Amino acid sequence: MADKGIDEDIAFGEIVERMTQKYPDFPPARIAEIVAQVRTEMTSAKVRDFVPVLAEREVKTRIKQERKQDV
Repeated sequence: MADKGIDEDIAFGEIVERMTQKYPDFPPARIAEIVAQVRTEMTSAKVRDFVPVLAEREVKTRIKQERKQDV
């Protein structure tokens, strides 16, 4: 049976794109850094199917926290 899992490279690239559109006032390079950090932190997750969803939530949380600190 063929692996029907998600392509995490594509999924994480899409997270960067979505967050850049959602937070246009936030530096895109910083968004990419946050996504990379979160992805690294999730490398040990046993069940990979939900990693992009969980990662996106964490990325949003971190962006919101940094935006509050900048105010």
